[in-house]
Amino acid sequence: MVRGSALTWAMWTADEIAQMCYEHYRTRLPKQGKPDPNREWTLLAAVVKIQPAADQAHGITNKPAQVTKEVVSMGTGTKCIGQSKMRKSGDILNDSHAEVIARRSFQRYLLHQLYLAAALKEDSIFVPGTQRGLWKLRPDLSFVFFSSHTPCGDASIIPMLEFEDQPCCPVRRDWSSKPSEASGDLEAPEDTERCEGLGSPVTKKMRLEPGTPDSVAQHQSFGHQESGPVTPDVSGSHFTAQEQAPVTRMVPGGVKVVDVYRTGAKCVPGEAGDSRQPGAAYHQVGLLRVKPGRGDRTCSLSCSDKLARWNVLGCQGALLMHLLEEPVYVSAVVIGRCPYSQEAMHRALTGRCRNVSALPKGFGVQEVKIQQSGLLFEQGRSAVQARRADGPGRLAPCGAAISWSAVPEQPLDVTANGFPQGTTKKAIRCLQARLRKLETYHEYKEAASAYQEAWSALRKQAFGSWIRNPPDYHQFK
Repeated sequence: MVRGSALTWAMWTADEIAQMCYEHYRTRLPKQGKPDPNREWTLLAAVVKIQPAADQAHGITNKPAQVTKEVVSMGTGTKCIGQSKMRKSGDILNDSHAEVIARRSFQRYLLHQLYLAAALKEDSIFVPGTQRGLWKLRPDLSFVFFSSHTPCGDASIIPMLEFEDQPCCPVRRDWSSKPSEASGDLEAPEDTERCEGLGSPVTKKMRLEPGTPDSVAQHQSFGHQESGPVTPDVSGSHFTAQEQAPVTRMVPGGVKVVDVYRTGAKCVPGEAGDSRQPGAAYHQVGLLRVKPGRGDRTCSLSCSDKLARWNVLGCQGALLMHLLEEPVYVSAVVIGRCPYSQEAMHRALTGRCRNVSALPKGFGVQEVKIQQSGLLFEQGRSAVQARRADGPGRLAPCGAAISWSAVPEQPLDVTANGFPQGTTKKAIRCLQARLRKLETYHEYKEAASAYQEAWSALRKQAFGSWIRNPPDYHQFK
């Protein structure tokens, strides 16, 4: 199933999407919440609305193809809280990675657009559905999800070819006798929060030597990648022992895979787990993973896993399905300049779910288009590291997260440690304003029957080990 026509895909490039997002970050987001440019870095994600010009939308094609592109949501952030910091009152963000913040901001944009549609005040992205009181996305619109960096988790397990620098600290041969030491040596302290360098304390340049076959270009980190979909090396939703093998040892063209970029995300309980053997055998691919955190373990699934889930269930979540006839999907994903593998992206985002079936009407596994831009995010880790060279002090991830949404009232929100900056925890509880037809957050989510049916099918067929928070964390009103 595909949402968004090939026509709209042909009307934009990955660099155009990246440039628009970077410019929006520079001009529309405040200084508050942004990293210190000399010692901190952050990650950026956004959703861009693609709308054909009026003549293209009505089938008039004798003019050059044109589209209107608009950033409708944006998020920055690198942190997530540990399990001990979670609150049953629902007033803290468990996951503040940029991709998750951007999606939350997108949901706020969708809610505002639903208000416009219901109030008939101005043009909305939604039109009435076939069922009374429900809405659906206008057929001429599509959305592109942008991230300045490869999503953490499975998509970040990237083959390192034999002519490239080693991505990680060497794994000692005695790792099996001292697993805790081996694990600790692989990740620098900053990587326990979010590995923008994908397992390496210092971002390594992945270079292509003269004469390198074109077929290995999809594994390089700092080049354009706008090729079409690549068939993933997985056979479906349930991985066999062979499919859970380490990263392929050879790639097309006969180039040997000698190692992999590492992800700080850990396998969830119930999954097969990583072998942690030296070199390319270190990771198992295709597994669900939780994000690392400072201190105790988190309950937040990796961004790779969440993007794969949104590609089946939609980005709107359960609550908005009370107002929608069908889910809202993104038609494409664009990644900025960073360590990148087209094969790993397709495996992580679509390959693991491609055999999921028996979903409710309107739900389906999307054939999302995946591209890479050659443009670097100026406040990403590698860019900041290059500017500061051998400057004093330790490079650190920014502790704040910024949420921006294309809504008229209070479009910006800056959080730190999961809480809005400048407000007390008591004030947060007092300012909560929620609908009262049903009693609790849990009841509202469970009442979205089609969404819950789709989520149940996805868990049974692909993500059986997905960590679900205990019900008492969803009983707030």
